[in-house]
Order: sequence, then structure tokens, then C-alpha cells
Amino acid sequence: MGCRIGLIGLPDDTGVELNGGRIGAEGGPRAFREALLRYGVQIPSGAAYPRVFDAGDVVPAEGRTEAALQETHRRVFEAVGALLDLGLLPVGVGGGHDLTFPLVHAVANRGRPMTGVYFDAHLDVRERPGSGMAFRRLVEDCGIRELHVFGMNELVNDQGHVSWFCANGGRVHEGLGTLGTCLDANGRPHHTVFASLDLDVIDAAHAPGVSAPNPAGWTVVQAAVAARACGRSPAVRCFDLMELNPAQDEAGRTARLAAHLFLSFLRGFAERSAASGGLHED
Repeated sequence: MGCRIGLIGLPDDTGVELNGGRIGAEGGPRAFREALLRYGVQIPSGAAYPRVFDAGDVVPAEGRTEAALQETHRRVFEAVGALLDLGLLPVGVGGGHDLTFPLVHAVANRGRPMTGVYFDAHLDVRERPGSGMAFRRLVEDCGIRELHVFGMNELVNDQGHVSWFCANGGRVHEGLGTLGTCLDANGRPHHTVFASLDLDVIDAAHAPGVSAPNPAGWTVVQAAVAARACGRSPAVRCFDLMELNPAQDEAGRTARLAAHLFLSFLRGFAERSAASGGLHED
């Protein structure tokens, strides 16, 4: 009753395996919930946090093939659509980053053109199916008109992928100074945004439990600022935290970090609601 956020687990890493990454992210939603259960206090100070409906996990298709990946994507699309029918803002936890594609597809399918804002060491605009294809598919299949990436590591991105990205409405941002402009809905009444945070944008010293560890990534504070900003912006219509890999996570450090980022998003959402007098977004 009175929930505003719909949390949905995306426990699949078939796409990671297809791209040759470190498997284990299928356990991400479970590790996230366990960390969230032990994090902080029941009623944090500073804001009236929104109530969250935990919709459980999407059951992935059996097999580790492209066909199985497509079926899992179909299931995610339908599950997220059900959350939208309930008037909830979907927040996904995964799982391979390819699962951002069906999550956002379900939101974009409701008729409004969207802008993409994502935080990732990688562009994820590969042609072949797998965890590195989400944002290319969103442009080609869903009409996403702009992509803004923060935290990209140029040393792990192919020049051909960078060229494609820039030629198809993509912009690479240095630091977080321009994030507010990307998220700002003022003066743009139809401006809607999806936001996605791949945990490998964070330095491996803080986030070892990911599919592709980043030796030169962000601090936790930077990532938390980004998550809170996404929660605060009324233009943001969905959010996800991806590539949590408990099989590689020493002492559950990255799972605890993911819980912190989720709560940072909720804190921002509370500020969004307070500023609008509890607006209901259509």
C-alpha cells in the first residue's frame, strides 16, 4: 500500500558468459537483498523515504544460448510492464547489463521518447548478443534519441564502438559536472530519462564483485552522488544497478555498496517527491 518504487531482481548472466566475462552476476539480486537487510537502520534520518514494493525476481530461461537470452529479455519486458501498470517506478538489480535493454524497452514502449543516462566503464554498444549490447539495441530498436555516458574508460572501449556511439546521439562526459543538465526536466515537459548504473564504473578497490573489474574507476562518493541525482530528477522513469557479481565479491563489499547506492537513489526520490508536494508522475 502506498508504494512508489517497484524493485525487481534480474538474476541472469547469460549475456556476460556470451561476451566472455566473469560469470556469477546471476546471484546479484540475492546478494543485494541480503546486504540491504543488514544495512543501516529501519527508519533513516533526513527524509521520508518512499515505500518500495519488492516484486521478486524474474525467472530466467533455461540454457546459456542466444535464444535463452532473448526469452529472458521477453520475461523482463513483461514483468516491468506489470510494475508500470501498477504506477510504480521500476528499479532493477542484476545481473548482466544486457538486461537494461528489456527493462528500458518496457518503459519506452509506453510512448514517450527517452534520453539515456548511464554510468559505466564500457559503452556497451556491441553488435553481437551479450551483456555489451544493451545501448545499441535501445537506439536501434527503441528510438532512444540521446545517450550520455559518465565514467567511460577509453582504454577498454574499441574505437569502432566509440565512433558508432558518437554518430548515433552519444556523448561522453568527463566527471559529473554536466549530469544535472542531462537530468533537468525544467522547460522540457516531455523530457524523460532512463538511468543505469553499472557497478564496474566504480574502482575495483571499492567494487571487486563485478563482471569486469575497473582498475581506474570512480569513488563510492561519486557513484552515490550520481544515484541520488537520478532519484531526485522527475525526468527519470526507471533506474537499475547492474553487474553485481557475488562470486567475485570479497566479504560482500560490492553488495553492501549496491545497497548504499539503492538507498541513495531512494533519498533522491524522497527529495523529488518533497519538492513536488508528492506529485504523481504519469
